[in-house]
Amino acid sequence: MNSTIEPDDYSDFTEERVLTVPRELAGERLDAALASLMPEYSRSRISNWIKDGLVTVDGKESVPKLKLWGGEHLCVHIQANPEETSFQAEDIPLDVVYEDESILVIDKPAGLVVHPGSGNWSGTVLNGLLFAFPELKTVPRAGIVHRLDKDTSGLMVVARTLTAQNNLVQQLQARTVKRHYLAIVQGKLAGDGTVDAPIGRHPRERIKMAVVHTGKPAITHWRAIEQFAAHTLVECRLETGRTHQIRVHMAHIGHPLAADPVYGGKPRLASQEMTLALEDFNRQALHARKLSLVHPENGKTMTWKAPVPEDMTALLYALRADAGMAEEEEDWDDDDWGDEDDNCEIFYVKE
Repeated sequence: MNSTIEPDDYSDFTEERVLTVPRELAGERLDAALASLMPEYSRSRISNWIKDGLVTVDGKESVPKLKLWGGEHLCVHIQANPEETSFQAEDIPLDVVYEDESILVIDKPAGLVVHPGSGNWSGTVLNGLLFAFPELKTVPRAGIVHRLDKDTSGLMVVARTLTAQNNLVQQLQARTVKRHYLAIVQGKLAGDGTVDAPIGRHPRERIKMAVVHTGKPAITHWRAIEQFAAHTLVECRLETGRTHQIRVHMAHIGHPLAADPVYGGKPRLASQEMTLALEDFNRQALHARKLSLVHPENGKTMTWKAPVPEDMTALLYALRADAGMAEEEEDWDDDDWGDEDDNCEIFYVKE
């Protein structure tokens, strides 16, 4: 990996990543295996790298359809797209709730795109990061290792160094980064459960994701927190991080997110007043509430907990009023669910 990159060299930057094929991927094609090992990149882009000679298998160039046996050593030269080399720093306010020399944690508002892409080449979290932290020009994707949908609010981690980025990507692949979300879903749910169903592109509506047998493995754990007249507040915990995962999985079990314009549909069994309130809520009711990971440098387990944003808090008040319920103290922090150890350092983001 190039260790002498200067900020002005960002446009020519190529990251080198060395990987060993795990035995459980034996029998997979090279392009499919790399798509599993490097989920932040599309399979088509990885296939192009292989064809361009940017991927070697045990030191030799190969082809996308090569069948792997497990144990092979892969070297991938990650080539930036032309669009990625022209990202501009922009003065976009970012709510940085934690920072040190290795990582940043951001509380992203709804309505802000994380990474530039088709139709959104500016005005994103990445553009704001390049402005606030110019040194991120030397880190691929300005240190972004996971994303939130544009209209999902909440916590996300950003790497400030190549070393931290590689470490965080490895943690995400190993499913040791804990991500908890609060969601308001249609219908009444009780207890808890797990949705283990693969997610891929919808076979007909290409802008949507769906549960399909050819999709990538996806696991979402959920538990009901509070029931209303025709909705439920649930906490969701991700094992994997597929596009629209919580939205797709909850819709798959018959409880789509409230106000979700893609997967939600019209509110079922809601009162007229509540239906109008939901129409005024201009996004899916989903908030990345809690984030837990091992710090890339000091090895400590760290957890951040963010407040529910104002729009979602107002929707919860409306749901309680509609159900004739008294206001509740939102003490979810006192009921940690399944993933904190005794030595975990916890950071509460101020209301």
